Amino acid sequence: MTELMTLQEIADYLRVTEKTIYRLLKRGNIPAAKVGRNWRFEKDSIDEWLQRNSVGTKATILVVDDEEMIRTLFKETLEELGHTVMLAGDALAGLELVKKGDFALVFLDLKMPGMDGAELFRQMKMVKPRLPVIIITGYPDSKMMARALAQGPFGVMNKPFGEEGIIAAVNTFLHATHIGG
Repeated sequence: MTELMTLQEIADYLRVTEKTIYRLLKRGNIPAAKVGRNWRFEKDSIDEWLQRNSVGTKATILVVDDEEMIRTLFKETLEELGHTVMLAGDALAGLELVKKGDFALVFLDLKMPGMDGAELFRQMKMVKPRLPVIIITGYPDSKMMARALAQGPFGVMNKPFGEEGIIAAVNTFLHATHIGG
């Protein structure tokens, strides 16, 4: 007989929050059935789903942003999905981490005090030319953005955004590199 689990049980089993389970349900990304008004999860189906989705999907991600709230949002959202997240509150700290670490992806704020994101992006590209970068900006039509564009291709994430935007950006990037790699 198959074991059915409740929403709370599946959240505990997967070591994520109920909010994450609801997000997966909303996108249709997790096998589930509605019994009356409640969701139920078949343990065998969940185990198969985990096996299919766990290969090559975890990444080490760097977030460089001077706003602590933004860094926290990225860290909590991405760690909940199993990614390793490193944080830098300014451009110099971000550059040092890039020099020392191996990141699958960098989220980089465009407008920061001191060295701005466009200059940091230029310096990152000199150190690691193939490092994928997504620029976070509330100023998509600015001169800084034009300077960043001159450094080569990158992704753009416009402010404001929430957990869904972060997850979509990372999943799209990881899926593209997994298919392309």
